[in-house]
Amino acid sequence: MKQPLLPMPRRGALRVLAAGAASLSLPSFAAWPDKPIKIIVTFPPGGASDIVARVMAEQLAHKLGQGVVVDNRPGAGGSVGGSVVTQAAPDGYTLMLSNSTPISIGPFALEKQPYDPVEGFTHIALIGSAPCVVMANPKSGLKTMADLEAFAKRSGRLDFGSGGPASIGHIYGELIKNALGLNMVHVPYRGGAPMTTDLIAGVVPVGIDVLTAFVPYFKSGQLVPLAVTSANRSPLVPDVPSIVEAGHRRLVLDNFFGLSGPPKMPADIVARLNTACNEILAQADIRKKMNELGITEQPASPATFTAFVKEQVAQLAPTVKAAGVRL
Repeated sequence: MKQPLLPMPRRGALRVLAAGAASLSLPSFAAWPDKPIKIIVTFPPGGASDIVARVMAEQLAHKLGQGVVVDNRPGAGGSVGGSVVTQAAPDGYTLMLSNSTPISIGPFALEKQPYDPVEGFTHIALIGSAPCVVMANPKSGLKTMADLEAFAKRSGRLDFGSGGPASIGHIYGELIKNALGLNMVHVPYRGGAPMTTDLIAGVVPVGIDVLTAFVPYFKSGQLVPLAVTSANRSPLVPDVPSIVEAGHRRLVLDNFFGLSGPPKMPADIVARLNTACNEILAQADIRKKMNELGITEQPASPATFTAFVKEQVAQLAPTVKAAGVRL
């Protein structure tokens, strides 16, 4: 004989209803990602950041089982793209290929700082870093950083070129100027290519930029590398001393590449993205691609990456402000 359904006690019924309501009100990230993810790149297509973003996007799509697209948003020293990301919903669907320009330089070169480069983002995964290189025209006679310092002191002035105002090459030149007490005068160009043309022609004696694009000019003898700005030598130019070997440990600077997102992203999504990035960087073919770009892979936890960002911002922001750089 079928037993009659007994009414649930009022207090028990209320507990069940409350539990159901709570489960509906809490966001669930178990299904993430259930739509395409976007990676903002703060530079035009074709550069190192764009290439790194596309390599990571392809691999993340395989890892996460969802499409990952690259969206180029250049302008204002990376702050255009940076602003898009810092204002986005923290749901893991809008990310940024972060590096030194939109994080440690660009925000401080604008009249009104658009965002906090540390607290305004969730710094998810460090991908790697690439040093700059201090280089000279062969006719200048400069072969080492000691030669550069001696020449600047002897002549009372040393012009140096970079890819443009507030570029990492410009800011590194300002770091040298301040640290060594030299009268170094910045000569800005509209990108690395025109700067390279003038440097080879001897219009400017010294240039500073990210290493990668200049290796062929060193091999041909058209330019002379004085030092790379990392703590250790670069495998791209193993015969070129590091800035530490040149006697300037406080001038160590790497242009980093990482994955960042809006502030206050859920911890489980951050952890999943960090694990995926670190697994990607462990692949031999990916390491090879990165090394060909002059980038040394550096898998790290979100906490380690955030600490790295804080340290670089503390190093570069005062230099940008003191130099009066404006975009």
